[in-house]
Amino acid sequence: MKTSKISGNAVLYQAAALCLAYPDDEFRSRLPLVREAVPELRTFVSYAESIPLPELAADYVRVFDFKNRHSLYLSWWRDGDTRRRGMTLVGFKQTYREHGLEFTGEELPDFLPAVLEFSAQAGTLLLEEHRAGLELLRLALTDHGTPYASVLQAVCGTLPGPSPKDKAEAQALARSGPPMEDVGLEPFGSPRLLPLIDAEPALTGEPS
Repeated sequence: MKTSKISGNAVLYQAAALCLAYPDDEFRSRLPLVREAVPELRTFVSYAESIPLPELAADYVRVFDFKNRHSLYLSWWRDGDTRRRGMTLVGFKQTYREHGLEFTGEELPDFLPAVLEFSAQAGTLLLEEHRAGLELLRLALTDHGTPYASVLQAVCGTLPGPSPKDKAEAQALARSGPPMEDVGLEPFGSPRLLPLIDAEPALTGEPS
């Protein structure tokens, strides 16, 4: 049985979780830390720092809140609005508990920022399990022309195997399952960002 590995990209996942959350004053104050610690996210940080916060918040709503094709809820990409989605959500919570974490956020447990926060602490198993949805979201955001696409590109770039080039390849990935990679435990990345951007985590507890 394959065991979860602690990701060497912990700081990137924690920073990406911040970038994909609704932008508020606290979000804006942490962007310089993201710029310093995660070069892969500097394109997004430059965008987020370049416009007034109300405009940034309005753009976030336009990008994510009105179109399911940009959904940040990973179970939607697999199950849509079907009955089986409920069981998938239960599975997310169970995975958190198996790693000594309890989901306490107001969002659903498959909300991508929460999953990224989990991945920073416990490894990439949920990102790999839902790789097809991540890639479909990446492609949709890229087609939309939003800077948020660069955040998904950075996250997908950390996962094993090449990213699908188009929607057809991503859908084929959904049918065949994510590429597998047998790698030993990796250390956490630099801890200098983690305590600073994780003031109000959606997940509580310690990884087992």
